[in-house]
Amino acid sequence: MQGIIYKSTGSWYQVKDERGKLYRARIKGKMKIDKNISSSNPVAVGDVVLMDLEDKEEEQAMIHTVQDRRNYIVRVSPHNKHQKHIVASNLDLVLLIATITQPQTSLGFIDRFLVTAEAYRVPAILVINKTDLLSKEDEYDLQRWQKIYEAVGYRVMPISAHHPESLQNLKAMLKDKTTLFSGHSGVGKSTLINQLIPDLELRTEIVSDYSGKGQHTTTFAEMFDLPHGGNIIDTPGVKEFGLIDMSQDELAFYFPEMQRLLSQCRFNNCKHINEPGCAVKAAVEKDLVSVERYQSYLSIWESIAKPW
Repeated sequence: MQGIIYKSTGSWYQVKDERGKLYRARIKGKMKIDKNISSSNPVAVGDVVLMDLEDKEEEQAMIHTVQDRRNYIVRVSPHNKHQKHIVASNLDLVLLIATITQPQTSLGFIDRFLVTAEAYRVPAILVINKTDLLSKEDEYDLQRWQKIYEAVGYRVMPISAHHPESLQNLKAMLKDKTTLFSGHSGVGKSTLINQLIPDLELRTEIVSDYSGKGQHTTTFAEMFDLPHGGNIIDTPGVKEFGLIDMSQDELAFYFPEMQRLLSQCRFNNCKHINEPGCAVKAAVEKDLVSVERYQSYLSIWESIAKPW
């Protein structure tokens, strides 16, 4: 039988077959030591798998093959900084849910996520939630974020998950697509998904007044069907988004505004840090590349040699 992984709990998986029937499944032991699978999780949500029925009455199956992935998103494994963890696979879109307040999302975190999306060729959209909570100063930050990321070519969508009228464009964009939702804990992913799929009733929690940080309400990655076509993959909130399997030399290619300038640098091996005749540095000085994005580049460039 063929199916799609809808939920991963580490040792057991929820798989939906082509008729829409759900099975509880596990993987063959040999898949865990397959040398061709270098990630900490050999099977990820979104994977298309082949499985054999083990127990018809219990609706239990054994996964023996993972079909080739169209694409995927990875991050550093939360359990081993030297291994990659496949967040989800076979994606049409990734949504990074960010907030300017309660909690605050750093631009560095946003840029790390977007770099990963570029590296794995998955279109990304920045969704800024909780706009109903913004002060006048926060409104200025919202405008600044929009200017920075729209200039690069990313779509920025300010929303309030508690106000359904602000979600109409987002709903249309998600139709018939498989979309990964990611972001810090407390940014409102579960509240947003509850609005998009009203019968789901995912658990939500209020951001701590003391720490300004959210509480983890999603434990494992899980896929949900949208009422009008398409799927959402919800993921646990992440504190940091560690990059892996990326070299310093390729980093600039994953900043679209820098990638367009690389051929104009004096030296082919320009690092865009101290070299003379660097087109990227010149563009930063002319405000054609934002200082914030360039600072993220420098920070990520330094960290690549020292994995998270």
